[in-house]
Amino acid sequence: MNALSEQVLSELRQLLSEMSDGGAVGPSVYDTARALHFHGNVTGRQEAYAWLIAQQQADGGWGNADFPLFRHAPTWAALLALQRADSIPDAADAVQAATRFLERQPDPYADAVPEDAPIGAELILPQLSGEASSLLGGVAFPRHPALLPLRQACLVKLGAVAALPSGHPLLHSWEAWGTSPTTACPDADGSIGISPAATAAWRAQAVRQGSTPQVGRADAYLQTASRATRSGIEGVVPNVWPINVFEPCWSLYTLHLAGLFAHPALAEMVRVIVAQLEARLGERGLGPALQFAADADDTAVALCVLRLAGRDPAVDTLRHFEIGELFVTFPGERNASVSTNIHALHALRLSGKPAAGASAYVEANRNPHGLWGNEKWHVSWLYPTAHAVAALAQGKPHWRDERALAALLQAQRDDGGWGAGRASTFEETAYALFALHVMDGSEEPIGRRRIAQAVARALEWMLARYRAHVLRQMPLWIGKELYCPTRVVRVAELAGLWLALGWGQRVLAEGAGAAP
Repeated sequence: MNALSEQVLSELRQLLSEMSDGGAVGPSVYDTARALHFHGNVTGRQEAYAWLIAQQQADGGWGNADFPLFRHAPTWAALLALQRADSIPDAADAVQAATRFLERQPDPYADAVPEDAPIGAELILPQLSGEASSLLGGVAFPRHPALLPLRQACLVKLGAVAALPSGHPLLHSWEAWGTSPTTACPDADGSIGISPAATAAWRAQAVRQGSTPQVGRADAYLQTASRATRSGIEGVVPNVWPINVFEPCWSLYTLHLAGLFAHPALAEMVRVIVAQLEARLGERGLGPALQFAADADDTAVALCVLRLAGRDPAVDTLRHFEIGELFVTFPGERNASVSTNIHALHALRLSGKPAAGASAYVEANRNPHGLWGNEKWHVSWLYPTAHAVAALAQGKPHWRDERALAALLQAQRDDGGWGAGRASTFEETAYALFALHVMDGSEEPIGRRRIAQAVARALEWMLARYRAHVLRQMPLWIGKELYCPTRVVRVAELAGLWLALGWGQRVLAEGAGAAP
């Protein structure tokens, strides 16, 4: 076990040392399909089209069948890209299967907009369904009527401005509303809103209206973003890139959840990242990337990380996102995020600041079992639950919530893992272990024994599936579709495994000490 723990620490060191390349993000069906659609040159992207077809599920749709809310955007986008790719083998069959899938799918936006709807749904989905209907007339596609008033209201606001400033949140969905390249300008990385789909759409319009020097920068961005997927296929791009703030922030925060933040083996890598974050944090906060607008979530997690490192950042930075007693991720967003308020609560408590409103909101957003779900940035309830437990327990060494603990233990699957879908995942099992780690501080022996038994089963499940230096690409994070920030997820997986390994060693030691 000690050798494996050292191997895990070594891989964590390597991952942290690589976080200066803009970030690693798994390939996106939606963005790849939109980029192919706007690129137009089918013969120059045959491998990317083949990759796209290979991602289609047996039922004709794209995306994880366990989470149907997030399948419309990638399926619409793939259908539209393949509909014009007659020369690609199997493209016609894929279009027919996708059409049947969309005809059968219930419309999740028939009457209302779900709280956890994907990013930009109000702009993107009506646009895609309209494009498909005009191409394939007579097909009874979902029309998403509950989104139409939201789209119209947003378009009215956008029509009142000549151009949005670089990094504005609405630029992330520019492909769904942009009508002229003059309404946006590539940022320093060459992107429109850190979105490959938006950048590809902007580039196509710029080329049609006369080539400009900015087109070359957009091309370079798309090529670099494609490399971030590690797919090795030109034209296959991620859902968002770069994530050069989000990736290191969340990775260090995760180390804290596992008790690894101050581990000597990681100290130098942590120090480097902390120094970068401290230098980058301005009075307006931080966003997911250096060239993107600041938001409460990235700002709060950055504040947490800096506080944990012994720094004294100005927590008032968060107040820019405070509306009443809540924190909004971005000003003007449709609904508040549970996890953003969890992170704000954690940052305020680490700073010794009052946080009654955020605390009340976090407590009020439990489900009947005492756990947290319905989260707008991650599809699994285990993600906000692990973070909420850490925030609520901050400064309370023996904090424990029996209702949450019982529900978490009850949710463990027969195989020893945890998961919000039909199967356990390594990432979600790690989140469960982070929460149990916080609630294991009690001196109550029966509860500790139940936790130890659950951890032993989880460790067995993890050991059977652990492969060194293998970055899984299980999309559970919510963007325009579900996506996977691969290094962030791998750090969570490794931190969870390291925690479980140490737990097992500690339990054995305690058992030996109690032996007669």
